[in-house]
Amino acid sequence: MLTLVPTPIGNIGDISLRAIEALSGADTLLCEDTRVTKKLIHILKERYDTSFKSEQNFISLHSHNEKEFIEKLSPSFFEQNVIYVSDAGMPGISDPGQALVKYCQHNGVKYDVLPGANALLTAFVASGFVETKMLFWGFLPHKGKDRDASLQGALNSGFTTILYESPHRLDKLLNELSYQDSSRKIFLAKELTKKYQKYYFGTADEIRQKVDANLRGEWVVVIEAAATQNSSAISQNDILELDLPKKVQAKLISKITGENTKACYERLLNH
Repeated sequence: MLTLVPTPIGNIGDISLRAIEALSGADTLLCEDTRVTKKLIHILKERYDTSFKSEQNFISLHSHNEKEFIEKLSPSFFEQNVIYVSDAGMPGISDPGQALVKYCQHNGVKYDVLPGANALLTAFVASGFVETKMLFWGFLPHKGKDRDASLQGALNSGFTTILYESPHRLDKLLNELSYQDSSRKIFLAKELTKKYQKYYFGTADEIRQKVDANLRGEWVVVIEAAATQNSSAISQNDILELDLPKKVQAKLISKITGENTKACYERLLNH
């Protein structure tokens, strides 16, 4: 059968007994990065004195070769204990894994998914936003209109929305959030479960004042749900593209975002 096994997102102590049992009994381990998985197994052997099968097969399976690998699979491959692990956290959450599950469903292969460490749920609870409905947005596109449209969707989803962001683009994201909705509260979690874990809460501008110059690390961004859910298909960018006076643009934007009209007008003048 196939078992998807979550691994710690930083603190090795978050490994579960079921995960250790699955890893130690695996015949073949499909790994997002075999080096990362072998390092994890070495730590488990050293720290927890865990016994593993003597001859385990490690196969690299990541986003670049996943489609090709699955196309060549035979159901007989799973007549052994097959494990899939991504580098950290839950497989299938902004990591490979879902295509393997779909393959098992289509081919009658038995599979299981173990619960475990997960950055988005940890950050959602830590954010303190009491809205129980939440939406996972994953990574934004890197640039251009696709990024603008995706960010608009996240801001106006009507739910507490969770993003992952690269440290190389975090400052850019804070600038974008400040421009799009300067009053929106956000929560940032850096290096969850690791030694240098940090939480930041406030508006984008407030957080920029708190965050130190070193942005390296894994970041999760939780965006508070908009005060007024936007049921309109029109976005702020759509309004800005219209040939209208800025005062009129500000009034329209305030209607769909709930932002103060005067503050919006001043923001447009300064842009």
